[in-house]
Order: sequence, then C-alpha cells, then structure tokens
Amino acid sequence: MFKRKNYFALGSVVLVTLAILSLPPRVTSRLKLAVGSLFLPLFGLANTAQQLPVTAADAILSRRELIQQNESLRRENQQLKFLQMQTSATMRENNQLRSAIGWQKQTPWKLKLANVVLRDPANWWRTAQIDLGSRDGLRENLPVLTNDGLIGRVSSVGLTRSQIILIGDPNCRVSARVENPTHDIGVLGAGGPLDDSLVGLSYLSSGANLKSGQLVVTSGEGGIFPAGIPIGQIVDAQQVEFGLYTEARVKLNANLGALEEVWVLFP
Repeated sequence: MFKRKNYFALGSVVLVTLAILSLPPRVTSRLKLAVGSLFLPLFGLANTAQQLPVTAADAILSRRELIQQNESLRRENQQLKFLQMQTSATMRENNQLRSAIGWQKQTPWKLKLANVVLRDPANWWRTAQIDLGSRDGLRENLPVLTNDGLIGRVSSVGLTRSQIILIGDPNCRVSARVENPTHDIGVLGAGGPLDDSLVGLSYLSSGANLKSGQLVVTSGEGGIFPAGIPIGQIVDAQQVEFGLYTEARVKLNANLGALEEVWVLFP
C-alpha cells in the first residue's frame, strides 16, 4: 500500500518536472520568480538573525569608544582651564610691569590691503606706487609691510594712488632692534645698488654682540614704525670709525623685487 503511494508520488513529481521543463522560457522564469518570492522573507530573516550579534557588538564598541573620548575631552578641558589660568596670570603680570615702567599697551594692528601698480624700472630710488590714496584714509609715513615683514613707508599720497618708499632708500630710515641678549639698537639706512635684499644697520654700539642669523625687528622709536615688525636677519658685522661704533648688514625677509600685494598699517 505504502509502496504504491510512494510510486504515485514519485510519478507525480516526475510529471510535474517534465511539465515545467517543457514550458516556454518566459513562463519558466516567471514561475521561478514567484517561487523565490515565497521564500525571500525567510532568507531575509535568517540574514538578519546572523547580523544581529555583529550589530550589537558594534553598538557596544561604539559606546565604549564614546566613553573613552568623553574622558579624554574632559582631561583636555581641565588642561585648557589650567592654561587659561596661567595665561590670565601672565597677562596681569605683564600689564602690571607695563604700568610700572610706563609702557603703552599694545593694540591689534589695523591693516588695509593694497596692490602694487607701478615700480621704478631702474630701482634706483627704491619706490613703488599702490592703488590706495587719500579717499582710502592713507596719509604720509604710514608703515607698509608684507606677510614677511616691513618693506617701507608711504611717502606721498594722491586721491586714488600713493607712493611708497622702500627700505634701503636713503630717505627711508628705520630704528631697528637686534633680537639678542643685549637688544642692540641701530638705524637701517641705505642698501647696496646691486642687491636690494641687503641693507645697512648703522650706529650700533661698539660692544654690540652681533651674530649671523640674529633677528632684526623695528624698535618702536621714531614715532613712525611700531615695535616688533620683523625686518630681516644679521648677515655680518664690523667695527667702523676706529671702533667707535658697529655696522652690520641685514638680509631682508621681504623680497622687494617681487612686490604685488602689500599691507598699509594704520595707527
């Protein structure tokens, strides 16, 4: 009895298989799609069940990382508070020292960008023209600099253009300070006719402790250039006038031969 049922079932499966194989290809593909759609939710449920432990582990790991980052940020916040306290104390001490010796408190520089529109072709007088004038608030003797350092001052002002005189011209003298232990102060004067990157630093004391590579900045004396503007570096030095004072050569930070944009410094 059971054998007959098995034979019958086997024969039915064979007939159904033959019937499916004899169907046209288009009908066969549709039938496969329909059967697959019946089992697709079961496959998705199985994949979700397999990915669930991985997702849970990632969530736990991310939370752990967030806790570590929170602790790190808390420590950095404490360090920044300590630094702020130290900076505030230093500023108070600095202001007290400035008040004690009569120094004025430094204020942020007010700068205005200008384009160089004309240069002296012979470079004899070391001058240039910029596209700012009196209508832009310019006046004579305002300092002019680039991102590298001081380059000169405004010498004459028109309505829309102004002329600047560059460092190294005999008419552009700058009181400068050497960044060394003795803070030697001299006067920047004329430069050589061939190399506009070198200028002379004169009237230094006979005992000036000058070395190659020492920084040179504005001293703030003279009332035109504020203190602390970078100028260049010491190249070499020698005593002149039978040792009465010292002269040095300074290599300028700014390239005077390639000026395109400059900054005018307002008080």
